[in-house]
Amino acid sequence: MSGERRLAAGCAVLVTVWAGPLPAWAHTSFSAHMTLHMAVVVLAAPLVACGVAPRLPMGVRASLALPAWAGLADLVVIWLWHTPGLHRAARTQTAVFVVEQVSFLLVGTALWVAALAATSGGSAPSGRGNPLAGAAALFFTGMHMTLLGVLLALARVPVLTVATKEALADQQRGGVIMLAVGGVVYLTGGIVLVARELAWAPARPVAQQVGSPDEGGGEGR
Repeated sequence: MSGERRLAAGCAVLVTVWAGPLPAWAHTSFSAHMTLHMAVVVLAAPLVACGVAPRLPMGVRASLALPAWAGLADLVVIWLWHTPGLHRAARTQTAVFVVEQVSFLLVGTALWVAALAATSGGSAPSGRGNPLAGAAALFFTGMHMTLLGVLLALARVPVLTVATKEALADQQRGGVIMLAVGGVVYLTGGIVLVARELAWAPARPVAQQVGSPDEGGGEGR
């Protein structure tokens, strides 16, 4: 799939989930909120990132190849929005809900762009830090999302909703959605980046040797 099609697919996902019934359901259902959240960060965001990253100038890609900072920003945003006060505000106030969703999209896209820009397969400039840092950032994100999902799924009382038996079951379903979808997608993304980097690694020294002016080109070797 071309970059343009990935970007279009990501935008289509956003239109579908934001213009559909999920936002209304999310006001009263935590599992609906989590379904919406996962659709934005693990479906739309990587598609948008894959569509945007190859179109960025080399200098911009170099400045964005900071997956550790992007992963930290993602951690802060995700966990803050799942504190009781902010979560309740986003469920009851439209303006806060919009800020929440936009922040999910921004940090999610930034993380995937940074992860792609940090790898050789993502056309990162040579020497821009550890090429496996992008995979490490995705692994880290998968782990903290899994942890949050487990905490929500195993909670004995509703943390983010009103204290009823139905609310507890709904919160537990939301936690399972987060750990089963978010954790798996980010961990899979990290594995793909590691595999791609390993595939590129053997070719990199050969390319550098052939292209080196001190070697007189590769023809006479």
